[in-house]
Amino acid sequence: MKIKEITDVIERFARLEWQEGYDNAGLIVGRPDDQVHAALVAVDVTEEVLDEAEREGCDMVIAHHPILFHPLKRFNSADAVQRCVERAIRRGIALYACHTNLDSAPGGMSWHLAAELGVERLRVLEPAAEGSEVGFGTVGELAEPLAVGVFMERIRERLGVRVIRHSDIACGQVRRVAVCTGAGASLIGAARRAGADFYVTSDLKYNDFMTPDKALTVADIGHFESEYCAIRILFDILSKNLCTFAVRRSESSRNPVNYWV
Repeated sequence: MKIKEITDVIERFARLEWQEGYDNAGLIVGRPDDQVHAALVAVDVTEEVLDEAEREGCDMVIAHHPILFHPLKRFNSADAVQRCVERAIRRGIALYACHTNLDSAPGGMSWHLAAELGVERLRVLEPAAEGSEVGFGTVGELAEPLAVGVFMERIRERLGVRVIRHSDIACGQVRRVAVCTGAGASLIGAARRAGADFYVTSDLKYNDFMTPDKALTVADIGHFESEYCAIRILFDILSKNLCTFAVRRSESSRNPVNYWV
């Protein structure tokens, strides 16, 4: 199957023009008319993921995070990024990324994560334009209020989260929940304006936990933990639309952050 046939399916769901200006989503290694036989879906392109791709006969890796954000000036295997790109070119493995366009797509990352946590009646938290469903984050309601501790246990169990960093607990019960996968500190204000009791995101800094009005509990579940759902989303998009194309979910995608608990 041509790479273009595969990427067209992805981009119908998460259009490339929805990515942020700093991003590098799209086809990074390979040509649209190249033929590929099987794809591996991962969070990141790493040497372990490329090992898995070669072992499983996959000549395309579809990742959430682009392996390249900035131009490479040298290809001399000096770091993991260079080694992965060199290896992909030499072995004929196409590399494709679906990043902030998947984050902002209606039904994309935050929508999926919120649904996993039982949040219903979802709407976009920060629309790209007035009335648009394209944008970052989601907000919705639980079917019934839960004690904060019970909701945090739900996060831990359903997402496999080992550590949750959180602010002071603003309210004993959670009903309205805002979610933004990845680094979502910039949406704390939007979560507050949406009337959320609880905001689930990642990559918060020290001062982000100092919620001034004490009306919102913010929780950092970890970047990888919040975005692991990308594998399932991309796998579902491809397997439902390309029934004869082989797609595998990576078993080598792992969190680069370790916790001493």
